[in-house]
Order: sequence, then structure tokens, then C-alpha cells
Amino acid sequence: MTNDSFSGESWMDRGFWEGGPGSEVLGDVAGQRVLDFCSVPVPGQDGERLVPADAVASLSAVDAPYDVICSRYGLSYLDPDVVLPLLARALRPGGRLVFSVVPRTDELPRWEKLLVEHGFVVDEVHVLDAPEPGRLFVTRRVRRHAERVTSRPRRVRASKPHAALGVGAIVYGERGLLLGRHRLGTWELPGGSVEPGESLYGAVVRELGEETGLRARPEDVVLLGSLLDHVDDMVRTTVAAEITVWQGEPATLEPTVGDWRWWSLDALPDGLFVCSAQILTAWRPNLPIDHTPAHYTPYATDGAARGPHRVPS
Repeated sequence: MTNDSFSGESWMDRGFWEGGPGSEVLGDVAGQRVLDFCSVPVPGQDGERLVPADAVASLSAVDAPYDVICSRYGLSYLDPDVVLPLLARALRPGGRLVFSVVPRTDELPRWEKLLVEHGFVVDEVHVLDAPEPGRLFVTRRVRRHAERVTSRPRRVRASKPHAALGVGAIVYGERGLLLGRHRLGTWELPGGSVEPGESLYGAVVRELGEETGLRARPEDVVLLGSLLDHVDDMVRTTVAAEITVWQGEPATLEPTVGDWRWWSLDALPDGLFVCSAQILTAWRPNLPIDHTPAHYTPYATDGAARGPHRVPS
């Protein structure tokens, strides 16, 4: 029974049984499009239209979504794996499904699992003593997931920083591997911290340009994997990247690191910065470099880690 502007008395108004729950379980449905699905037939009231049809076929043919779908007992006799996806599609996003079943007690968790799997959010579950001796009567009010799922921060106040995220870029070609000398004496790859709102690909390209003057595009960056270690009270994550194409000649542009040189892999200098050393052995495990250990997680090597890629908002 469909109802484009719900009014009049139905089985919901008279109650599931004499003295049992009635239309209050539906909530306010005034002016809403309502489908009474596979319930005990009652004579149509004003605004109501009875449609005798196969249950599954009728749901498959729904051409306009409903605000509310209700059913008394009907779902007990249908395959939930078949009918629940159809009910979800027949509801508008955020629409409500109100139904009752008379299950065994051990079936209750299964119903909850099925509803969640098929795109519903469970709002209310009422377990009542049914008129039949020794049986339970269960009424559920659920709603279809909205088209877009919301998210929110855990708290308004920012957490105390306890982790650092950086990138290191491998620039390797016919002339060798590019390393620069830090003012503290270590030799290192181009790289640095990821700035707020910046992608990893963007950070690699920016750091390369700021430190060496070399130019590259985000699509010329391949992310190799992440290295995780712990320094003092800070968790440090460094993403290893390889630049496949670049332009220009390296130059000293910053006071902290310069004297950029190309080095042969079999004649690398002593005193490598530990993060750069970790990146290089992740890239080429056979390189004879000693460093403190780090947990390395390689990324996909089939092109999935090649930039740029942005998760849409």
C-alpha cells in the first residue's frame, strides 16, 4: 500500500495487536510518501493505493523513493539478503524503515548485522512480549545512510604535536646521486617537512626547488614508501620519493644546506644524515650504509604511488 500524503487509519493506528504499539513507532509522517510493504492487507483510506504484486518485483520497479517504508511481519518471510538492498534503494537518503518481526532470541544479532551491511543505520530497537506464548515481538526503526557521510574532529583544541612528517627525494641519474652538505656537517638528500595542507608530491617538488633550484612536476615524483622511527619524544615518519625527471643545475639556495654534488653509489661520503641513509637503503638494500633501524613500509610499485592524486572533498 503506497501513500503519497499519509492520512486515515491503518493497521498501524489500530496497533500491531489489541493494546500493542501503534503508529507512534513511525514518528511524524504527515505529508510524506509512505510505503506499507507486505503487511496484513487493510482497506485503502484517503490518499492510499493498494498494489497487489510480487514483493521483490514491486520493490525493483520503484520509480520514486519513499520517505518511510513500514512492514508488519512481512520481512520474516523474505530473504533479507535480497529484500534489504531493494528496500534501501527504495528509500530516499535518510529515509526510515520501520518493521517488525517475530524472531527467535538468537536471531537478533543477525538482523542487526544484516541491516548495517545493507546500508542502514539502526536508530531504535524495541523487544516486546508478543501475544504468542514464549515468543518475542521486535520492532526496529532504522534509516538509510545519507548519500554523503559526515565527519568531524575529535576535539576543538589542537592536540600537542607528537609526530613529524617529512619527505626525502632521491635524484639519481647518469652523473650519480645528488647530496648536499648541511651546516652541521651531514650529507643529505633534498627534503624537509611537509607543510600544512600540502600533498606529499607537492612537498617533494617544493623542497627540491627551494634547496637545489631543480625543477620537477608532481607527476615526476614516485613515492617509494614510508620510514617510521622514534627520536626523543617524537614519532618521525619520512616518506621516500624518487624524482624521475628534473630540469636545471643544482645550486646552493639556502643557508642550512648547500654544496650540492653528484656522488657515485660505490663512493658515497661518510656522515650521511640518518633519515637520508634510511631512505637510501630502502631504495637500494645492498648499499653498504650503517644507520639506526626504522620500520619501512613500501608503497605499490605498479604506478599507483605515482603523483599526483588527491582524495576529493
